[in-house]
Amino acid sequence: MTPFAIAGIQMQLGHGSNIDAMRQRVDLTMHLFPWVQLVMFSELACYGPLLQYAQPLPGAAEDAFRDIARHHRIWIVNGSMYERRDGAIYNTTSVFNPEGEIVGRYRKMFPFLPLEQGVQAGKEFLAFDIDGVGKFGVLNCYDIWFPETSRQLTAMGVDVILHPVMTHTIDRDVDIAISHATAAMMQCYIFDINGLGAGGNGRSCVFDPSGNALFRGESTEQIIPIEIDVGLVRRSRERGIRGLGQMAKSFRDRPVEFPVYDRAHFDSTYLDSLGALATPRRVDSPAPKNVHTLPVRRSFVN
Repeated sequence: MTPFAIAGIQMQLGHGSNIDAMRQRVDLTMHLFPWVQLVMFSELACYGPLLQYAQPLPGAAEDAFRDIARHHRIWIVNGSMYERRDGAIYNTTSVFNPEGEIVGRYRKMFPFLPLEQGVQAGKEFLAFDIDGVGKFGVLNCYDIWFPETSRQLTAMGVDVILHPVMTHTIDRDVDIAISHATAAMMQCYIFDINGLGAGGNGRSCVFDPSGNALFRGESTEQIIPIEIDVGLVRRSRERGIRGLGQMAKSFRDRPVEFPVYDRAHFDSTYLDSLGALATPRRVDSPAPKNVHTLPVRRSFVN
């Protein structure tokens, strides 16, 4: 058994700095559950979904989380915040170790287009090791809807995917189903943590590598402390999910390459026929004169 304790924080969030309130939630979490080793928040928990709060990193926001991590000697995943970098804006998650050091920043690869206008896509995965425990990775909200992202992380050996989300919308049930399916398909733990108020409609959830739901939340403030067994990931991948399907090995030994990933040669006629990536409009509304089809933009977050 390889135990590790993670607490997700589902909390009421507003527009503007939420960092003091986040600090209070960590203080409360560690008072109630001193065995917790990592605390994670929801997407854009730090300042909410308005682009006007974008700022360069490193900066004062990360300094606050450095202090929190050092004070409690825990890992912190800050959910995310909008980052200004090289003339662009990214939706960036920062990870801090118990010494208060930044071990990595993950920039969301799939901003929720066409709604997330103004946000650039990241291009690099983030996986980090916790000594004696295992490998952890980060996906941000809409990223997990594209199975290539979780496939890449788990093929890198990631045992636990930390998945901050900010879903206000009526597709939260689909979000949850995708996270559940991803845990089973990739044989990993998924911590899917949503916010409340400006931070989302809640219903955070946690799934294990055997496809079991360890937690399904409601739309109220909740601290979600769960001790996992990272050894279960390795056993599931070696012996099969519930002693059955060994998907990681089957994918490794696949007899076919997938033509859809060959941009230079794949016939994309059908995909091109779907039209521009734009907000749907009423049938009786005139089409906008200038439709932006850039690959990454938005200010409201999934």
